[in-house]
Amino acid sequence: MKKRQDVYDLYWYFAYERQSIFWKKLKGEEPPWTKDKILQTYKFCNSYRVNDRVSQYLLKNVIYNEKKYSDEDMIFRILLFKLFNKESTWELLLDNFNDITLKTFDMKKYSKVLENAILNGIKIYNDAYISCANKAFGYDRKHDNHLALLDKIFNIDKAHLKILSAKTMEEGFKIIKSYPLIGNFMAYQLVTDINYSDAVNWREDEFTVAGPGSLRGIKKCFIDKGKKTNEDIIRYMYEHQEEEFKRLGLDFKKIGNRPLQLIDCQNIFCELDKYCRQALPDLKSNRTKIKKKYVAKKDKITYIYPSKWYLKNN
Repeated sequence: MKKRQDVYDLYWYFAYERQSIFWKKLKGEEPPWTKDKILQTYKFCNSYRVNDRVSQYLLKNVIYNEKKYSDEDMIFRILLFKLFNKESTWELLLDNFNDITLKTFDMKKYSKVLENAILNGIKIYNDAYISCANKAFGYDRKHDNHLALLDKIFNIDKAHLKILSAKTMEEGFKIIKSYPLIGNFMAYQLVTDINYSDAVNWREDEFTVAGPGSLRGIKKCFIDKGKKTNEDIIRYMYEHQEEEFKRLGLDFKKIGNRPLQLIDCQNIFCELDKYCRQALPDLKSNRTKIKKKYVAKKDKITYIYPSKWYLKNN
């Protein structure tokens, strides 16, 4: 394995600096929270995936709200939310159906609400990542195919029972990945979100999948991977984070006692690829620009985390 040392070091710098921004914002400090002009200008995900806005919404509104749900309902709620990945779509459905459970799921009624939203110019999907949009179930509309997918998983195949009995994240991943409209990246995101809940308790350090953005970041970071797979590289970063932060003199402040997990190290490669488009433009990939500028949100986030993580306070 041969590193491109400047980019490899940039990986750790980005992880540190983005996390430093998170803490400064949380403490209520005034912007700018960094001297880095790229991080000031463009939107980047947090070093910890769980701190991103949509993940926090999922935790507070879909998983850990004031109501108690069965494990079957919990997995249904998570998959429904994540297929659209948009807070306003979840709230639209709540406004129309009062609650979202497997028992009250009605494809036709859900479709009508979503279709009306589209006809009124409302976006029902988050464009943070593009979900598969083919007509796998024969419908012209993307949302109808996704609703049919949920019906297939839960009502026809009752695959949620297999997911609940899965012993590992990889086993759960394979069950979800076996369905149309779900590729490797989406399946990995879904099992990660399911694992935020108490419905399952999979180990996070046993399994990872490199998404498209991560692959670009790995390619920029490593000249030659040797015999290592992309997933091996992600694990290498996970296992060496303490020594690398120390080597570079970066006082990385964790969330409680929780180091960056495999999913976080995977995501940081994706963000590194974006960062390099500005910092090292000669290092080419199939994407050359960062799409989104940073726009400060006025509302404050109160951060919560899965209770099973047993986080120690910072």
